[in-house]
Amino acid sequence: MVGDKGGESMPHGDRDCNTRPEWVVPRRGRSRCPPLDPAGSSPDGGCMIDESREFRPLRIAILTVSDTRTDDDDRSGHTLRERVEGAGHVVASKRIVPDDRAGLEQVLRDLVADPEVEVVISTGGTGVTGRDITPEAFEAVYEKAIPGFGELFRWLSFQKIGTSTIQSRATAGVAGGTYLFALPGSTSAVRDAWDEILVHQLDARFRPCNFAELLPRLGER
Repeated sequence: MVGDKGGESMPHGDRDCNTRPEWVVPRRGRSRCPPLDPAGSSPDGGCMIDESREFRPLRIAILTVSDTRTDDDDRSGHTLRERVEGAGHVVASKRIVPDDRAGLEQVLRDLVADPEVEVVISTGGTGVTGRDITPEAFEAVYEKAIPGFGELFRWLSFQKIGTSTIQSRATAGVAGGTYLFALPGSTSAVRDAWDEILVHQLDARFRPCNFAELLPRLGER
């Protein structure tokens, strides 16, 4: 429902992720349904999509954090937009913001307060140099951090670039019923984060668990 953050309640949102649901083939440990297409299959082919459930597009805001990028050369931002729309979601907004912590914090708080935005994904500013302030800005806004996102991203990245992944401070969390994800600025990092993690976790059909189905419950007290 547009204007209602989290939309309609999704079934099975309280399912125990450690249980084996009826639609998983016990012998192979994967779904009877085909993997996401075009970029949604997991590395081992074990993507589990429950086609009996309805796909619900999410409203996603995209931020490129950079002092130098313009819309003409924002390759990572455009790559992210292509993947978000290609997966069936809606790009609620896309903008470039400078490497300024206070300014980025305010942008994030405004997006969290916007009922038309359910997810924020940024690219850039997650390194360790003096101007890399994205994680600090995001963490100042979080109500709850999602440590597993950064851990999983670095584990996946390690398989491609080795110990260089240690320089990435990719992070994620929740604030005001909105998911916040901060990705590194390289196009390859954006592809890895989306293709290997977010395309699954933002799809309410992905089993056994996903972030999308929990949106209606993020504001529980």
